Amino acid sequence: MSLKSNIFATPYGGRHGVTHFWSQKQLLTILVSKSRKLGRVYCQSKTADMEIRKCSPFLESELLSGNGGFPLTEWRTVPDIWRTSAEKFGDRVAVVDPYHDPPTSMTYKQLDQEIVDFSEGLRVIGLKPNEKIALFADNSCRWLVADQGMMASGAINVVRGSRSSVQELLQLYTHSESVALAIDNPEMYNRIADTFGSHAAVRFVILLWEEKSSLVREAMQGYPVYTYKEIIDLGHKSHVDLLDSEDARKQYSYEAINSDDVATIVYTSGTTGNPKGVMLTHKNLLHQILNLWEVVPAVPGDRFLSMLPPWHAYERACEYFIFTHGTEQVYTTVKNLKEDLRRYQPHYLISVPLVYETLYSGILKQINSNSAARKVLALLFLRISMAYMEAKRIYEGKCLTKDTKQPSYVVSLLDWLWARTIAAILWPLHILAKKIVYSKIHSSIGISKAGVSGGGSLSSHVDKFFEAIGIKIQNGYGLTESAPVIAARRLTCNALGSIGHPIRHVEVKVVNSETDEVLPPGSKGIVKARGPLIMKGYYKNAVATKQAIDENGWLNTGDLGWIVPDHSVGRSRNCGGVIVLEGRAKDTIVLSTGENIEPSEIEEAAMGSSLIQQIVVIGQDQRRPGAIIVPNKEAVLLAAKRSAIVDSQTTEVSKEKAAGLLHEELSKWTSGCSFQVGPILIVDEPFTIDNGLLTPTMKIKRDRVAALYKDQIENMYK
Repeated sequence: MSLKSNIFATPYGGRHGVTHFWSQKQLLTILVSKSRKLGRVYCQSKTADMEIRKCSPFLESELLSGNGGFPLTEWRTVPDIWRTSAEKFGDRVAVVDPYHDPPTSMTYKQLDQEIVDFSEGLRVIGLKPNEKIALFADNSCRWLVADQGMMASGAINVVRGSRSSVQELLQLYTHSESVALAIDNPEMYNRIADTFGSHAAVRFVILLWEEKSSLVREAMQGYPVYTYKEIIDLGHKSHVDLLDSEDARKQYSYEAINSDDVATIVYTSGTTGNPKGVMLTHKNLLHQILNLWEVVPAVPGDRFLSMLPPWHAYERACEYFIFTHGTEQVYTTVKNLKEDLRRYQPHYLISVPLVYETLYSGILKQINSNSAARKVLALLFLRISMAYMEAKRIYEGKCLTKDTKQPSYVVSLLDWLWARTIAAILWPLHILAKKIVYSKIHSSIGISKAGVSGGGSLSSHVDKFFEAIGIKIQNGYGLTESAPVIAARRLTCNALGSIGHPIRHVEVKVVNSETDEVLPPGSKGIVKARGPLIMKGYYKNAVATKQAIDENGWLNTGDLGWIVPDHSVGRSRNCGGVIVLEGRAKDTIVLSTGENIEPSEIEEAAMGSSLIQQIVVIGQDQRRPGAIIVPNKEAVLLAAKRSAIVDSQTTEVSKEKAAGLLHEELSKWTSGCSFQVGPILIVDEPFTIDNGLLTPTMKIKRDRVAALYKDQIENMYK
């Protein structure tokens, strides 16, 4: 018996630039052995030990092309952007990180090389494609390199900041099935080492900053610890060897990462209940990279100041985007923001509403500290400029309306003439104010092109203030689940009070919360969005995914809003299709800092107090959470007498004294919660089914309670 077989491999480039070997199975060399007793044919695999490596088609094209890959004409993964940017912008400065040790500045070429080296370093120490690696660190140039190096290796990073509690970080690590850690510095390592060492399987740890000499527990753990520089050095040496040696490359089979592969998992809403890990794909993030230019028309040389947590989807997507346009990013901190605005004079600032509120408060404080005459003059100029801008919005057709009825041409013309006249009268004074007052503000904070606000609702008074002094603020909107930007105000249609139009390739509709029927423009309902930006789903949570995204791909944002009707004439003629938000339908509260709060956690803890009968946690778009409390009057009175706040003959406690007692109780009972309650509003009438504040199943109707006490809540937060 004889068997003759010629089996050979032919590399080819697939549609996504993937290099395979013939048949996509292992290349087999058939070894024929005759055995009179067994008569078996044995097969031995030459590639049984060949390691499959995934990489970004553009970033490491030399590895794929060496295996027969076809050249690509478009980005397929997020890390692909770096090779293109390095070729376009080369020696232009990409990042400046002045507050870490060592202070760092990198050009586009250097950043590209650093990412390639970090990615290869991860492969050298054993990180495999599709494995999860936790990136628990804060904003810095090394965070960016680590993040992109992980993605470029085909791994999936799980992100969070260093200030999160150890238990929260552990929960995210274990739930995501991460295999290793990249963390900020030795201080963080020392804080989490015991807990992770005893409760998690850790293959290795990477320190992004500082040296291992500061570790106090390194020897106690059973895994290696690497510094950032060690990973870079390992990766650089290996990458050079691969490029120089064909034999070295033959050890591996290279495949391109697919656009639909998960790039990162971002957890939302803290750790109360089941954690929800948003799975964002390369395609989700590339949608943002390719379409945000309409909102922020950045050009090479523009400078951005960065201070937001990079694991926040908003900061992250914006960072990726700006680096495709040759801009310079300077990393700052909350403490250094004021000085860095003056020092670096950024063209753009991408931040949350709280930062603009802080700048607004600081400017007003500075105005109020001037002499009486200067203060009066500055405030007068502000009023004039606000009136001028209001008239300007009217004649430019950039006012919001729910009215679907088209205004008459005659009325619109008269309205336009009136607004033009008022604006013409106020214009000289507004120009004078710019020269005398506003120019000094501009020189102190920069932001010469625009500030972009997202992650929460921008207060109307802050919006109008910056418009008056000539600093453009563009308000945007999105969710982590949408990678994140759904809509944003453009410079050409910066309609105050709105979140602008949807960005390209995004569909938005407003539906009835009960019937899911699409509502006409001007009608308030649940906002839904669809497009290539919508997440793949929640990690290991199919039920939550199904609740969030319907069978047609529409994401339920949980926000209430309406769409401005189209008018051809009148005050709103240029605002058709603009989206306006009016609160959230679901319980999650979003602070002006961009942080999410699940109120039930605080409420359940607070109800442990005998002094509290009912409580509703509030704080949407505020700096911190507050609470509306129905007190247990008898228990409050007893506690007041026990503490000698009132004498033994008193029959009622004033709200001021009750507030002090309730604050103490809240602090005590909610000390273990993620957030502490700030201001409180005490109300006398309980929430009942009869007064419409409770459902038949005895659940508090949050929106109705908030609407009922709207004025008191506003005063409470002043």
